[in-house]
Amino acid sequence: QVQLVESGGGLVQAGGSLRLSCAASGRTFSSYAMGWFRQAPGKEREFVAAISWSGGNTYYADSVKGRFTISRDNAKNTMYLQMNSLKPEDTAVYYCAARFSGLLPGLFYDYEYAYWGQGTQVTVSS
Repeated sequence: QVQLVESGGGLVQAGGSLRLSCAASGRTFSSYAMGWFRQAPGKEREFVAAISWSGGNTYYADSVKGRFTISRDNAKNTMYLQMNSLKPEDTAVYYCAARFSGLLPGLFYDYEYAYWGQGTQVTVSS
């Protein structure tokens, strides 16, 4: 069992930056692959980024590649999502999630993750 808590969301103008954090407690954080997903109003939840247990492998949705960076600090039991050059279409509730297996392609699908945070709102104004 692992508990996840996101923070760092907020309101930002287009072109700005935010850094989301996902703090984990419970079972060994470093045992889990981690991911970020987002859900905009009226849309399905979608994959944003994922990172292997060691941090050595990262994966991104095409829509955020080159603008977002996922990272983790296993010593602090925390994962991050640095979001730069934000666009209004990035507006969504962002969720972090944990998955015991780091195998692909499961990292891209929300139903493959066992543990979820409560979400943090990101709003990008034009």
